[in-house]
Amino acid sequence: MQSVSESNESPVSEKGKRAGHPMHWITVFIAMTCLLVSNGMVITGITAFDGAILAEFSDWSRGDLKLRGFITLAITGLLAPIIGVLIDKIGVKFLIMVGTVVLSLSFYAYGNIQNISDLYLIHAAFAIVLLACGLNVAVILVSNWFVKLRGTAIGIAVVGTSLGGAVLAPLFGGWLADGMTWREGMQLAALIPSSLFLLALFLLRNRPTDMGLKPYGFDGSAQTPSADLSQHGLTYKEAIKTRSFWSIAFIAMFTFYTIMGFQANLVLHLMDLGFSVQAAAAGLSVLFIPALIGKFLFGLVADKITGRRVLYSNLSLMLLGLVGMLFTGEDTVLIAVGLIGFMWGGFYTLLQLNAVNNFGLRASGKLLGTITVLDAFGGGLGIWATGAIYDAYGSYQNAFMIFCVLVALSVVLISQVKKHV
Repeated sequence: MQSVSESNESPVSEKGKRAGHPMHWITVFIAMTCLLVSNGMVITGITAFDGAILAEFSDWSRGDLKLRGFITLAITGLLAPIIGVLIDKIGVKFLIMVGTVVLSLSFYAYGNIQNISDLYLIHAAFAIVLLACGLNVAVILVSNWFVKLRGTAIGIAVVGTSLGGAVLAPLFGGWLADGMTWREGMQLAALIPSSLFLLALFLLRNRPTDMGLKPYGFDGSAQTPSADLSQHGLTYKEAIKTRSFWSIAFIAMFTFYTIMGFQANLVLHLMDLGFSVQAAAAGLSVLFIPALIGKFLFGLVADKITGRRVLYSNLSLMLLGLVGMLFTGEDTVLIAVGLIGFMWGGFYTLLQLNAVNNFGLRASGKLLGTITVLDAFGGGLGIWATGAIYDAYGSYQNAFMIFCVLVALSVVLISQVKKHV
């Protein structure tokens, strides 16, 4: 195969510039499915079972139950730098396959728990799932396959995190409404990851050069002379010396505290307002469907508009929705939920895109792993602390006020985010 410098032809044909090889978009689909399954089962969809679990284990408080999320995400954060090294060294295919096996076994075991220690042990295992087939893996996978339209591709991929909540929470809630026990539901759900395992086994490749292809939109410029994009960008030491990197890391920490705490307690909050268990589980769709639309639309926008303006608008309107949660009741709460979901979805895509584009892919596994230390700790703390605040005060009002403060701080930090490559 000719190198870029040896070829007299453009590295990407006109047809390729318009559509790319089918594997470019198959890879995006697999990344999206990866997040649908991993995040949907471990973080979002699983909350549909919360009411039934608390009804059986009546001596558990909401804080006791939500501590499980802190355990999952704290371990995820602690191990993320190690997995980041593995991503850079061995690629993502093998990691995804391992993650799906752990997820299936853990969900089956979930249906047999007898005490809270069993619960916490399974949620510790869930950390392996989020590390092996979660956000960092999906973002790095897609980024290696795209130069042009990277924002669109990442936007489509991260739609999977919202699809997980929009599809799996109502599905699980429907199972309970049809008379299935939560234990039976957990064990039936253990079959879901097999679809992702088969996709990874037969279709997935770590990078386009593994198939003799080039990244979509690759032009062999001076900035990217090699078609292997993992060779371009700042080193880890160079990136962590920048103010931009730490601004992104703390924005991730504050916003993940907010959204993880919010979504993990939303079903219980809606039930407190008078929603039935099925309606409350379906209420998650009002958060996640606008979020998935926002992720896709703002991915498109990011390919057209650069700079910080879109980031500011996303978080400012998300803050408006959070303020609305302090005043809404049963009749109006879903309006605020939908606004939060849409704006969070857009910001979520832009945050991942900035984390990759601002520093390049040379040390992307390590850099995203380091950011994950903070955002996972923040997200886990948000899940547990929000439940514990409810236990202490009998409502989520104080928790919602904390969300507002953290998002306001994130708006201020956006001013420090800059591009370095």
